[in-house]
Amino acid sequence: MLPKTHIILGAIFSIIIWIIFPEINLIYLSLIFLSSFLIDVDHYLAYVFETKNLSLKKAFDYHIMLDKLEIAERAKGIKRKGPFHVFHTFEFLLAVYLVSLIWTPILYILIGMLFHSALDIISLINLRTLYRREFFLTNWIIKKF
Repeated sequence: MLPKTHIILGAIFSIIIWIIFPEINLIYLSLIFLSSFLIDVDHYLAYVFETKNLSLKKAFDYHIMLDKLEIAERAKGIKRKGPFHVFHTFEFLLAVYLVSLIWTPILYILIGMLFHSALDIISLINLRTLYRREFFLTNWIIKKF
């Protein structure tokens, strides 16, 4: 899913939360909105790790190229994992949850991250590419090393 789609849907989600809970602190609402798309910073980090290049523009182009490559591979019956995105893993989300038990603002970040992850899973299912995402850090570590 493109960043602009996450931003738009994150804004709509945040407005809905505000309508349902008008007493919510605007800072907390902002945390939900920002985390609903900033979780994707791990896409950039994966690019930097892979290429050793810091260009945000080139990172965006790189992921567009990976999407096109994935479509071509899938047409040939090749099903390969995509880049690893650490902030999208169960363990990372669990760690954020555990920190939220100690510091309340983190709970609102977690809400935005979970909304983002739900959108990603729905998109991956609709595109029939769920196999591309590694959902567990431990699986990635075991396979990598």
